[in-house]
Amino acid sequence: MDERDTQKGKYVTFKSGCEYFGLKIQYVNEIIVFQEITKIPESEDYIKGLINLRGKIIPVIDVRLRFKQEPFEYTDRTCIIVVNVKNIVVGLIVEQIAEVVEIQEENIIPSPSVGKADKSQNKYVYAIGKVGDQVKLLLDPDRLLNDEEITALDPNAGNAEDGGEE
Repeated sequence: MDERDTQKGKYVTFKSGCEYFGLKIQYVNEIIVFQEITKIPESEDYIKGLINLRGKIIPVIDVRLRFKQEPFEYTDRTCIIVVNVKNIVVGLIVEQIAEVVEIQEENIIPSPSVGKADKSQNKYVYAIGKVGDQVKLLLDPDRLLNDEEITALDPNAGNAEDGGEE
């Protein structure tokens, strides 16, 4: 059986504020415990900095701050979901992992267009998943970062222009 078949319809769910969000499991590289973060000066408030994950430098963003929610205090339940967004590995700081769930295609509905007039409330959520009597807001990880942020966070960006000499 193909690995994609076993991942089809599976989502890692996590809590942010009072809501539960889901990410397709195919985007998730791993989930790690919260660790020390090196801050990046003059970056957006939700970009918390960089971590060293087994020798690879990975930018991390705080999902609550990205969603313009109130900041939260990191605890022993706080995790970092390491995802691949547009071929860049990024860590998403979340309050806590809920579970891995399977959501059948017929239980996924498009995100409603209610909310703010500019639809900014829904810009990260592409659909709603029904799991029993619960609702999970399904995220599009490609929308979590815009192209300028991805370029700024990519540790490999700009290396060709440096010339490599001091």
